[in-house]
Amino acid sequence: MKTYFFLIIGLAILFSSNQNLPAEYLIQNGTIIDGLGNPAIKGDVLIRNGKMELVKPGDKVDALITIDATGLVVAPGFLDIHNHSDWSINNPKNRLNETYIKQGVTTIVGGPDGYHSPSTIQRLINAFNKNGIGTNAAFYVGHNGIRKEVMKNDQKRPPTDEELEEMKALVREGMEMGAVGLSTGLMYEPGSYSDTEEVIALAREVAPYNGIYDSHVRNPVHAFVKSHREVIEISTKANITGKLGHLKAVGLHNEGAISEIIEMVEEYRGKGYEIVSDQYPYDGAQTEVLEGIIVIPSAMKESRILENLLNNGKLDDAKSLLKPVLNDKLIRSQIKETSENGENEGFAWLKATGYSSMRITNSEDYPELVGKYLSEIAKERKMSGFDLVCQLIINGKGPTTITLGGINENDVQALLLQPWNMIVSDGRYVKHSTESGGHPRSTGTFPRVLGHYARDLKLLSLEEAVRKMTSLPADVIGFKNRGRIQNGLPADITIFNPETIIDNSTFEQPNLYASGVVHVFVNGIPVLLNEEMTGNAPGKYLNRKTNADKE
Repeated sequence: MKTYFFLIIGLAILFSSNQNLPAEYLIQNGTIIDGLGNPAIKGDVLIRNGKMELVKPGDKVDALITIDATGLVVAPGFLDIHNHSDWSINNPKNRLNETYIKQGVTTIVGGPDGYHSPSTIQRLINAFNKNGIGTNAAFYVGHNGIRKEVMKNDQKRPPTDEELEEMKALVREGMEMGAVGLSTGLMYEPGSYSDTEEVIALAREVAPYNGIYDSHVRNPVHAFVKSHREVIEISTKANITGKLGHLKAVGLHNEGAISEIIEMVEEYRGKGYEIVSDQYPYDGAQTEVLEGIIVIPSAMKESRILENLLNNGKLDDAKSLLKPVLNDKLIRSQIKETSENGENEGFAWLKATGYSSMRITNSEDYPELVGKYLSEIAKERKMSGFDLVCQLIINGKGPTTITLGGINENDVQALLLQPWNMIVSDGRYVKHSTESGGHPRSTGTFPRVLGHYARDLKLLSLEEAVRKMTSLPADVIGFKNRGRIQNGLPADITIFNPETIIDNSTFEQPNLYASGVVHVFVNGIPVLLNEEMTGNAPGKYLNRKTNADKE
């Protein structure tokens, strides 16, 4: 049956230059949301030779296969322009990227947070071309990746003039390869060692390519407004679009501060600068087990004392191995220093976010603490934050999961309403499972906005929600031939049930796939039919230079 199906499609593609021959697919009786924010209309869409054609009312058309979309929405495929699944889908076993296909995503943009140098991008492109991928993929060229290649292990200083020129050349190389812009991860090493002027110099290199600047800001918790103002300074001085990556007001002390960022963006947009943001629709940032925020000093890892302490315990799992270490008061005080301040000025989560930003999301040992911030619990128990963390680890049997950045739901919704704010996952590839560990954004982001916020809460219209996932991000990264239902464009199409689409994942079970996406086409080829993966891998590397104009 599959052989027969693909034979028909192959013949159709072979002879599709003859417009008198039938199209491969007719999507009939659906409600079309074009991705541009226009009101939904009833209509039909043809797919012929990988391109879409809108059917005029009353026209009779022929197609090899007809899909009845009665009661369903026909929308452009969603673009996730802050995505980390590119790390996984270069593995042939994960190449279909079903985590995102099941959400209606047809294009991902990898390399946010400054990760990818041109050499990394090339390796991924080579893997995608060799193995095939289910979604399209594009990339940012990354400041951190480039800085590592140029300055090696000597990062805690400004670059020399020669090193800066070498970094500029690598930015240009990435843009020549088709990257959509420059990304930075200024909270992470080695980006954290750079100053603003260094980044401005590199951002200016993407201007001739009409690229953008995307930033994980420098200090999103302790210098919330200042860090986002730096992004605007960099992008305006480089004369390019500036994107505030995964924007959120993290921590108890930042509740309500999202309004300051909104006002700042509106101010600069009013002056003619293209400043935008993206957001995942959850009230918590990245998750981690409590043990994950502990930083053991390097010298201590190598010391005989620590080795003997661990070996004498004859314990075989990481959580249990840590308990005797934290029970020792002298060693605990040393670990407290590196955990709260980083080692040798390096990165540490407690340094970056702190106890007033970390909220417990899941714990079988302490269910009464779920939803509380570590700072609140420490205050209730009249102990330091670090002693609290140690106590919870020592007394617990199973994992206690925290979000490293709690967010007020009112702030989530306030940002979601902004017309210049896009929807992204900041997620990664995961297999569907009931296991704990991870973040629900990877599996639920896009259906959550369509189902929870648009349909159930009526916070925004379905047309506006779709625009934030399609034409808006496509326009920001310069992909004028994606993100809209229009004649002649590549047929990246998502068909979903507006009554049932919803995220199923939670912080307790973050790896459950979403429901309600029925069919998905990538470049005119079905990757999801009747909610089942087809096994097709028609995704392409999307070079910005060849996707900037409508085909």
